Amino acid sequence: SLSASNLGDQEYFFKSNPIVVVYSSNDGALEEIGRTEVIVNSSSPSWNAKIILQYQFEVLQPLVFHIYDIDPQFHEVGEKMLKLEEQQFLGEAICNLSDVITKQNRLFTLKLGVSEHNLPNPSKFGELTVQAEESAGSKALMEMVFHCSDLEIKDLLSKSDPFLLISRMSENGTPVPICKTEVRKNDLNPKWKPVIMNLQQVGSKENPLMIECFNFSSNGKHDLVGKIVKSVAELENMYHSGNGENFFVPASNAHDCHSKEVLKSQVYVEKYLENSRHTFIDYISAGCQLNLMVAIDYTASNGNPRLPDSLHYIDPSGRPNAYQRVILEIGDILQYYDPAKRIPSWGYGARPIDGPVSHCFNLNGSTYQPEVEGIQGIMSAYISALRNVSLAGPTLFGPLLSTATAIASQSLTSNQQKYFILLIVTDGVVTDFQETIDAIIKASDFPLSIIVVGVGGADFKEMEVMGLDKFSQFYLCKVICIFPFRHKSGMLK
Repeated sequence: SLSASNLGDQEYFFKSNPIVVVYSSNDGALEEIGRTEVIVNSSSPSWNAKIILQYQFEVLQPLVFHIYDIDPQFHEVGEKMLKLEEQQFLGEAICNLSDVITKQNRLFTLKLGVSEHNLPNPSKFGELTVQAEESAGSKALMEMVFHCSDLEIKDLLSKSDPFLLISRMSENGTPVPICKTEVRKNDLNPKWKPVIMNLQQVGSKENPLMIECFNFSSNGKHDLVGKIVKSVAELENMYHSGNGENFFVPASNAHDCHSKEVLKSQVYVEKYLENSRHTFIDYISAGCQLNLMVAIDYTASNGNPRLPDSLHYIDPSGRPNAYQRVILEIGDILQYYDPAKRIPSWGYGARPIDGPVSHCFNLNGSTYQPEVEGIQGIMSAYISALRNVSLAGPTLFGPLLSTATAIASQSLTSNQQKYFILLIVTDGVVTDFQETIDAIIKASDFPLSIIVVGVGGADFKEMEVMGLDKFSQFYLCKVICIFPFRHKSGMLK
């Protein structure tokens, strides 16, 4: 939702007919998301039109707002048909969507500027207030349990192996898959596990859904057993009435493509529940903070930092090395959710001056305090540590994980609304594998997740067990492994 104040030049009691055009920005290229309506003769408008966009936590979403004064001769023209180059530009505001999401009440006020439009006196162009509100459809959940009776036998040597595919019908009649059930082996009267959908996936309770029953085939060519088309509201009525609905299939020999053959097989809605869930944005709005922690590999396998082939080489041109890129790309996302931006930062696998090899030392050189100020603080401490330690080894994660877990544990004991994310950047395989596994298991009881990113050309096969097998699934996917790091698309997805 958008509103503005003090648009135009107030010295001359100037009032305008303002409209806001909202763009997403991708590497400087603007793509229009939507427009508000035109408000006539107002210097402090509050627009009714809502701009709807998909929130993606894992990427930055830059937004650009342009406000125009619409000439009265165009007031009969629809907003989408207006040629903006023919209108007077009133001002521009820029922010990231996460700027708005993380503000109290999700309300963010921006000074309007003039950017490249080269208009004078930017202080006279007022303010734009952006308010974000999560769509109710993303919270509303519908849980249903389906069962069928008298399904047709499709396999020659056994009963059918049925599953359901549920799709939303688009405006042009094309089905868009939403979810599917598990496969029930050798079952002509199957009952499936609950299916959960949110209202945003469905569109509305009146939108038609296609529910298709297929006989599973290992070659991927599943046979259609039958289907029905019902809205969520009609499925809810089926649950309350206890009545089933007969499947149908397209008639095989009919000339009319709309002809269908009704089967004796029926589908029932055995359970129907509606409830709402707390979303990620709910937690952020309630005061939960994400706190980044960073650990950097200073083992000798990285190479001599003074030489260009080292993973730790600091390019005089300012081009970031692999470690710096990882920190920038993950840190740029997470820093918006940490108001204090005090980030614990450690190194491991190096020998500080006149000391033994340390597997968890403070990057800032402090004996007791590991925190640095923001992403640039990490960068400065990282470069400073390269000058003050000797690269050594081996690669041990255990001490890092224990230190991070202790911080998360203390936060939990103090009843703080914080969730910690430990980013470990490494160029090689850990040598304390069992100790690392044990430390991860211990960490699973605390508000802590771990992102391990591999850089360089090492073989990380042995590391994948930490993030990809049943172990990590059992511990709520607390570990994300990215081996090797190559690009930024969807790193946190």
